[in-house]
Amino acid sequence: MQEVLIFLAAPTVMCLVLAVIHCYLGLHVLARGVIFVDLSLAQVASFGATFALLFVDEHDSLSSYLISLLATFLAAGLFALARRFEHKFSQEAVIGIVYAMASAAVVLVVDRLAHGAEHLKEALVGQVLWVSWAEVFKTAMIYAIVGAVHYKFRDRFLRASAGEKMHWIWDFLFYALFGVVITSSTHIAGVLMVFSFLIVPAILGSVFFKTTRARLLFGWSLSAVVSVIGMFLSYTLDVPVGALIVVIFTSLPILALLYFSLTGLQRS
Repeated sequence: MQEVLIFLAAPTVMCLVLAVIHCYLGLHVLARGVIFVDLSLAQVASFGATFALLFVDEHDSLSSYLISLLATFLAAGLFALARRFEHKFSQEAVIGIVYAMASAAVVLVVDRLAHGAEHLKEALVGQVLWVSWAEVFKTAMIYAIVGAVHYKFRDRFLRASAGEKMHWIWDFLFYALFGVVITSSTHIAGVLMVFSFLIVPAILGSVFFKTTRARLLFGWSLSAVVSVIGMFLSYTLDVPVGALIVVIFTSLPILALLYFSLTGLQRS
């Protein structure tokens, strides 16, 4: 048992680090009504990393990360622009279009890679089980910087997410910082796992709680429980941990919906 705990320690802590920043950003995403922006940016980041493999051999290289980050910054600028012209272009439609384009582009690039199928699998569910403590520390530092910027300008970010008319720079800064987080997260956890950490706690928290503080504490607690359960079940059943955590996470709002339906409960 001690060997198992040592083996799962770094991946579990990484999931907790992911939860801290994603549960918070998920509340912003929910308030903005752009539920699939994370999925879209994650797919753009995945495309950047995949495209980089045409020129560099190592998936973990700095150049791969920078190309992926540049791709998310371009998408962030497009999303900020779309919000300014929402009366002409639906922002959610633009997000969906970017997701479709990035997904198709990944398939085109993967077709040119020798181990394309394996890379496509990693892009979807990641490889969080094999992270090192150095990666945990590096990712935590990146998220801490993003969190510090959000805390410093929390009033402006919250007002912008609530729909108040602000200077366009705050929308761009939000999406750019979001892109930094997504680029780092997608490399580790994959597109689907990142989406689950971001959206599911925010959705369920909004069902059961009214205040931002309560929703955030609930999201962190839920993510921690799901991460620990997913890690140990993955090890016990010998199944991919990323895919299992996604299945557990995404089953929760479905079960909650069925529960409300069967019990006749309605929530305002």
